[in-house]
Amino acid sequence: MEANEYSVGLDIGTTKIVAIVGRRSAHGKIEVMGVGKSKSLGVRKGIVHNIAHTISSIKAAISEAEKSAKVPIKKVTVGIAGKHIRSLQHTDYIGRQDPESYITEVDISKLKEQVKKIAVHPGEEIIHVLPQEYKVDSEEEIIEPIGMHGTRLEAKFHVVVGQMASIKNVVRCVKEAGLELEALTLEPLASAEAVLTQEEKEAGVAIVDIGGGTTDVAVFKDNIIRHTCVIPYGGGIITEDIKEGCSIIEKHAEQLKINFGSAVPELEKENAYVTIPGLHGREEKEISLKSLASIISARVEEILEMVNNELKSYGAYEMKSYGVNEQKRKLIAGMVLTGGGSNLRNLRQLANYVTGFDCRIGYANEYIINDKNQLLRSPEYSTAIGLLMESLKINEKQENIEVQDKKEDVSKPVETEAAPKPVEKQPETVSTKEVQEEPKKEAWSVRFMKKFKNFFEEEEN
Repeated sequence: MEANEYSVGLDIGTTKIVAIVGRRSAHGKIEVMGVGKSKSLGVRKGIVHNIAHTISSIKAAISEAEKSAKVPIKKVTVGIAGKHIRSLQHTDYIGRQDPESYITEVDISKLKEQVKKIAVHPGEEIIHVLPQEYKVDSEEEIIEPIGMHGTRLEAKFHVVVGQMASIKNVVRCVKEAGLELEALTLEPLASAEAVLTQEEKEAGVAIVDIGGGTTDVAVFKDNIIRHTCVIPYGGGIITEDIKEGCSIIEKHAEQLKINFGSAVPELEKENAYVTIPGLHGREEKEISLKSLASIISARVEEILEMVNNELKSYGAYEMKSYGVNEQKRKLIAGMVLTGGGSNLRNLRQLANYVTGFDCRIGYANEYIINDKNQLLRSPEYSTAIGLLMESLKINEKQENIEVQDKKEDVSKPVETEAAPKPVEKQPETVSTKEVQEEPKKEAWSVRFMKKFKNFFEEEEN
C-alpha cells in the first residue's frame, strides 16, 4: 500500500496523544485503519514542557497506530493549541495590472502571502491566514472571487498567531520522533471539521472543545470562521480541584471525575457516597457525590463564563456591534461541546443555563463508516479525527495538482510541434514578394522620369 493512499492525524494533547490512520472510502466517508493512543507526559496546558517525554509519548502512539493499521507512518498532520495562541482581524488588498484577465487562485495566494508579512509581536509567528469575505472593486461580501474581473482585490482575514518557540518545540518533537510534518492546524478548527455540520456553520455556531489543559473556542457564521481563542483551563484543573477539595491523590481524583462527576449539584442525592481506598493501610475515605459535584460545578462555571466573555467580544450577545446588525453575528445553532471534558455528566444543562445558548454534545464519528463498536464515538477523539480529515484534504489536493501537471506536460509537445510551421512560412512569402516587387517599382519610376525629362527637352527645341 502506497503512502499517499492513507493519511494520519496526530493530536498532541495535555492528557493523551492520539494517532489515527485512515483513508477516503468510495462513498466519500472516512475508513479508519488504525488508532494509537498513549499518555502525554511532556505537555502542560497545550505547550511542550519536556521534549524527551513528548517524543517518547509520540513514538508510543505512532507505534500502536502502525500495528493497528499494519502500515508504516511517515507523514502526519499535527494540531496546535495552548495559551500562547491568539487571533486578530486584518484587511488587505492587491492591485491587478490587467483588468481584462479574471481573478485566479494565484491572485488569492498572492494576497494571502502579503497578509503573512504583517507585523506581529516579537517572538510570534502566523499559523493561519483565513479569508472571510472578499471585495472586488466596489462589489462587497463576495465569498468566491475566482473567475471575476476587477482591478482591486480586497479581503477580510482572520489571522491566527502563536509563539514561535512553542511552535518550534512541537515541530522538533514530531521530527525527532522520525516523522515528517505535513501541516500544522489549530485544534479548534480540526475539531470543528469533525463535529460541526454545514447547516450549523451557516446558521452560526460556537464550538467549545474542552481538553485536558485548554478549552478551545471557534465561532462560525455563514460558513466562515469568525473568531478563535484558547482558554488556558480544561479538565486538568477540575481534577486538581477535586484532589485539593477532597484531600485525595490525583489518580483517585481523575477516576472520581470520570465515573461519578456531575456539573449540576442539585441533581445529586444527599445520601449518595463513594468510597476511596486509603493510602498504605489507612482507613477508607467516604466522599459525598453532592460535594463532589459542587467542586466540579464551581470550576466548570468559571470556564463557561470565560467562553461567554469571548463570545461577548465577538458580539454574539450585543444588539449592535461596531455598527453591524445583530443578525450578522447571531449564533442560531447555539453551542456545540466536544473534547474529553464534554463527557462530564449534566454539562449540557449547565452550559445551557450559564450561556443561554442551546447546546449539544458533538460526537466525532459522524463521518466514519467502520466504527461498529463505537470506540471513536467519544468526543475526546474529535480533534484527532478532524486532523485526519485535514490530512486527507491536503493529500487529495496534492493528487489533483499532480494530475493537472501531467495533463499539461502531455499537451505541451503537441503545441510546440504544430505551431512553428505556419509562422515560419508566412514571413518568408511576404518578404520574398516585397523583395521582388520593390525593384520593379523602382525601375518603372526611373523610366517614367526619363520620359518626362525627354518630353520637356523636345518642347524646348
